[in-house]
Amino acid sequence: MLDIQKRLSTSFYALLALPSTAMGFALSVQIAALSWLLTYQYGLEITDIGLVWATGPIAGILGQVIIGIISDNVWVWNGRRRVFIVIGGTLASLMLLALPNLGIIQAGMGLEAILGIAILISMILDLSINVSFNPTRSIIADVTPEGRERTKGYTWMQTVSGTFGVLSYFIGAVFGNIALIYFGVILVFLFSVIPPFFVKEPKYLGRYGEDEKDIAKEISEEESSIPGSVNDASIYQILKSIRPLWGFLMYGIYAIVKRLSGLEFPGYYFEIFALIVTIYLIGEALFKSEEGKSREEAGKIGFQKVLAAHSFSWIGVQSMFIYFFAFVDFRMPDMTSDGIGAVVNWSFFSLNLIAAIIPVLALEPLANRFGRVKTHAWALVIMAFGYATIVFLGDSPYVLYILMMIVGIGWASIISLPFAIMSQKIAQNQMGLYMGLFNLSVVLPQLVSSFAVGDIVEAVDNKTVLMVICSITVAFSAIAWFLVKEPKDEMTENPVLLDEKIDEELE
Repeated sequence: MLDIQKRLSTSFYALLALPSTAMGFALSVQIAALSWLLTYQYGLEITDIGLVWATGPIAGILGQVIIGIISDNVWVWNGRRRVFIVIGGTLASLMLLALPNLGIIQAGMGLEAILGIAILISMILDLSINVSFNPTRSIIADVTPEGRERTKGYTWMQTVSGTFGVLSYFIGAVFGNIALIYFGVILVFLFSVIPPFFVKEPKYLGRYGEDEKDIAKEISEEESSIPGSVNDASIYQILKSIRPLWGFLMYGIYAIVKRLSGLEFPGYYFEIFALIVTIYLIGEALFKSEEGKSREEAGKIGFQKVLAAHSFSWIGVQSMFIYFFAFVDFRMPDMTSDGIGAVVNWSFFSLNLIAAIIPVLALEPLANRFGRVKTHAWALVIMAFGYATIVFLGDSPYVLYILMMIVGIGWASIISLPFAIMSQKIAQNQMGLYMGLFNLSVVLPQLVSSFAVGDIVEAVDNKTVLMVICSITVAFSAIAWFLVKEPKDEMTENPVLLDEKIDEELE
């Protein structure tokens, strides 16, 4: 084990953040280039682009949950998470390489429709990212003690990842999206394949006892050959755990069937029904009391509250990422396609610049003083205000860049603090499973962005409606977060050092 890991030094947190940075960079490349490529090079319509983007949430539903369950229960290459990070990162870099070559792939396969190729490549890319994203986040919880050190782990994850995200949009804006894609191929491969072999993972996960002797005793009594493994992730338990998201799941299935079948259903009765179900189940979760419950039961209730609060923020975020080019095109009609691409890239550059700076400098100290939940809720309030301001003032590139910096405060929090909050609501030895389930509060709302919001943006002439939707959904999420109970910090050891003590006891 490296000395920086034993001491939990800042350099170790930076190293630990690199695999997540690789996946974040791949996602940044996809955000910056995919819609632009499909619109201006391959001539797809907004609804077709929404269908391509829907492959991401679908891949997330399957990839993150399944990989989370498996990675909790295997031990390969002296680790649980390492093998999935390496394989997923390699596949992601290959799929990025395929993006600017869709026409060549289409010709080589002898197909006429580019849409099918785009969907296939996008799905494999998203699946690859999702295969790695869960382990890159779970490993941070695996190797850090609960409390401030874990918050530090996730804020450093966002700082390093956000810094390279800024670099991605800078490259796209200055050198073009094609150059960005090829740069991403190299970075994603290197950051996902090399760093995992320098991080030692603990064999023994979970709250078995009060000290290492109790843990060693319980482990020695287990019949499983995999230390700390858990195997109770049934479909029933999974569905029960994600109850607040049932409305999103119902709508997602309906929307996919509707789009793929080509059938036109009269009215919007099902959409309204799914919305009512969603609001009811989210409200039910948020107002459920954790008082008087066992630690396990209170943790499950708390986890559902986190799902409920986190979900609506991703409608706003994903809708912006997919359709922001349409808003820019509407508000700045004299721009060329390259000009629109540059404005979108500089806007996301501004967004991620703030998201790279403030996690360690502001969010971590504020979270330590006022609590992670309250800090995150207020960050979302600021984000909703930023979106609302864009509605009225977002008519010029430079004003837009400034306002996107305000939005970036919420974005910085969304991709850092909720992971620290969630990780203290659930058992350590089920981190992969629950990290995958937590991701459903991201990907299921994204289906709403891909289908419902896409239909609205295409149907309404005034594309400013996009920013209105973003502001309302993020504001709703902020209100929900104020109803989430702050998790209590517990004094725990460095998991890897504890792991070594357990080995001594077992000997």
